[in-house]
Amino acid sequence: MLAEFALEMPSGQFGVCIQASQVLHYEDGHFIIGLPSAYYLDWVRDRLRSKIKRKLASIMQRRSVDVTFRVVPASRSNLAAKPAPLYEASSVEEAKSVQSPAAGLMQPPGSMLPTASAVHRSIGTLNSKYTFESFVVGKHNRLAFTAAEMVVRQPGQRFNPLYIYGGVGLGKTHLLNAIGNRLVEKGYKVLYCSAEQFTNDLVNAIRDRTTDQFRAKYREIDALLVDDIQFIVGKESTQEELFHTFNHLHAADKQVVFTSDCPPGELPRIEERLRNRFEGGLKTDIVTPDYEARLAILRLKAERQGMSVPEEVLELIAQRIESNVRELEGALNHIWMHAVMHDQPLDSRLAAGVLDMVAPQRSVCAPTRTIERVAAYFGLTPADLTGRRRTAEIAHARQVAMYLLRMENNLSLPAIGEHLGGRDHSTVSHGIDKIAAELQRSETVRQAVVHLREQLYLP
Repeated sequence: MLAEFALEMPSGQFGVCIQASQVLHYEDGHFIIGLPSAYYLDWVRDRLRSKIKRKLASIMQRRSVDVTFRVVPASRSNLAAKPAPLYEASSVEEAKSVQSPAAGLMQPPGSMLPTASAVHRSIGTLNSKYTFESFVVGKHNRLAFTAAEMVVRQPGQRFNPLYIYGGVGLGKTHLLNAIGNRLVEKGYKVLYCSAEQFTNDLVNAIRDRTTDQFRAKYREIDALLVDDIQFIVGKESTQEELFHTFNHLHAADKQVVFTSDCPPGELPRIEERLRNRFEGGLKTDIVTPDYEARLAILRLKAERQGMSVPEEVLELIAQRIESNVRELEGALNHIWMHAVMHDQPLDSRLAAGVLDMVAPQRSVCAPTRTIERVAAYFGLTPADLTGRRRTAEIAHARQVAMYLLRMENNLSLPAIGEHLGGRDHSTVSHGIDKIAAELQRSETVRQAVVHLREQLYLP
């Protein structure tokens, strides 16, 4: 393997990339490669990642592979005080194994297991497959992605805390893990947990009288990443401890990142002082991906799984599954497995049949019924929406009706105007655009539209 790299790379690159590296782990097309310092890591990742991935994919006879780089200090004696190292050698022999040039790259995949010196010092289980490189960026998540990248460039300095919110299956956990994995690569000590785990650890610490150890675990770190923070709602002791933990980390310029299903202002039964901490950094949401983003997600998923899927099949899935990324990937897996198990050609006909089982198409109600259900949701009558009254409440509800009549009933602008009391198409267009914009920034509007969309398909 060394020889194959040496033939393709200039001697300088070969020395930096290969002789200073080792494969720490390999599993299911994913390599974890150790480098001796953050300088080496940045240099290799920025200049040689694509070349390394192509060569490893060729050697492993796979269509593609994933590569994650991590800092593996050569010995404990030369470690800087900060950031904390990822790995420690517990013996002289282990330290020598870390220094051995390209030791891992000369081993077959079956033996590419971490030595004791490569025990991960981050706390919690980061998913190594959730990286920035495997995150598909679109209009629905671009701000959150950009903020996450800025956080890992200057942890603890900008956007602290970073608060990412959005619906289920839209990529919040992926992005949180990507932040953790990149910080781990750079040598920071990271703690990743769910809000439920934080609560359970606190309860156990109080019961076992080990609160000092609990606080050391959650405070002697460089970054705290907490998933699904909404689950601390109503838990006073958890909120109290999280408040003091956050203050400790923030005062020390340590990075804190939260994810939630709603913005801080909509979390019920939470202490105001903790809500203020959530509000004090950057809040950014992830919304439902549009068609182009869904198609890009499916293409990437198929490529990474080594699936040869016709474009027409991917387009069909993207058209039928509009809810979230998780359901997109699930539909793709169902179709692929059905074709393999039944030895059938993977085409749009097969895909449509499988989708009818896993995501059956539903019939939307009539336009008049849409108007009735929107009115009922906002505590109004259909006559309020079709009439000439223009209070803020009625105008907002009317614009929601315009949006749903366009997106769900697929009516033309003039037809929508006709159903809503003879309004002209420019008024309708403005109302639709306004709701589309509010969906990007208002969780309240997003939840209203999601709820109403479900109502429109009920009998």
